[in-house]
Amino acid sequence: MVDVSIIIPANNEEDNIPILVESLKELFNYDFSFEAIIVDDGSSDKTWSEILKAEKTNSFIKKVRHYKRLGITQSLITGFSQAKGNVFVFFPADMQYEVKAIKDLVQPILNDESDIVTGWKQGKYKKQFVSSIYNALSRILFKVPVHDLNSIKAFRKEIFEDIPLRKDWHRYMIVLAYNKGFRIDEVKVRLFERRFGKSKFGILRVPIGVLDMVSVKLLTSFSQKPMLLFGTLGGVSLFTGIIIGIFALIERFFFNTGMRPLIYLVMLLTLSGLLLFSIGFLAELIAENKQAIEWRRFNKKD
Repeated sequence: MVDVSIIIPANNEEDNIPILVESLKELFNYDFSFEAIIVDDGSSDKTWSEILKAEKTNSFIKKVRHYKRLGITQSLITGFSQAKGNVFVFFPADMQYEVKAIKDLVQPILNDESDIVTGWKQGKYKKQFVSSIYNALSRILFKVPVHDLNSIKAFRKEIFEDIPLRKDWHRYMIVLAYNKGFRIDEVKVRLFERRFGKSKFGILRVPIGVLDMVSVKLLTSFSQKPMLLFGTLGGVSLFTGIIIGIFALIERFFFNTGMRPLIYLVMLLTLSGLLLFSIGFLAELIAENKQAIEWRRFNKKD
């Protein structure tokens, strides 16, 4: 067992791997044991060769390989499955962060002051405007008391076991952990421009990030009470259908000008409302069953 497991996703980072491994040795100066698990995420350059060289001469290095690119979230999941520490750290291989920031991230957790700690990027960097908009929207939507969700992080092993991680959802670990009641904190970390390699994030990240944000918001807000969402939508649909139906009846019997499209609209809204209520009821049953399973698992642990 070690205190800290550092998970390092790497995609085409052959020039950064030797610098990273050498920098990690700085952590031997601190009062915690650690291992570094480097996950080669389908690299097409010599990243895997550099990882193999590093492992041969450094006992704290562990290697894992994806034969095609699966993304950061899956790389983290793969690394977590191999980790032996009680505290996990997400640290990219691009060397845009100082290795000593790892000590600042893990210390509040080792001191039992926090459960998950995120970095708050300092300095000027590319895509800073997009990042600031994303973080501002996240604070408004999720009410999390941190400034930066998309940075390096440290967290207890239990958090990984308790929160769902889908593709690209590593950005929302803070939100998901906060929603589960874990203690969160942040520390300032310096961010530098890349020295080697290219950024893996393009313009498509923006719409994907927005859709993921909506998905996480729906999950955190309505997963425990799905009828709140489906019942509200169903109620609005039914109420609207009733109002239009009354209007259609008045038009037909008092003004003798019945409009067939209105009847179709009333049928559509009424059936949609009933369908939404049915979906909400089924979702409530699923949520209740899930909660019962989690409760039994919690009692079994005790």
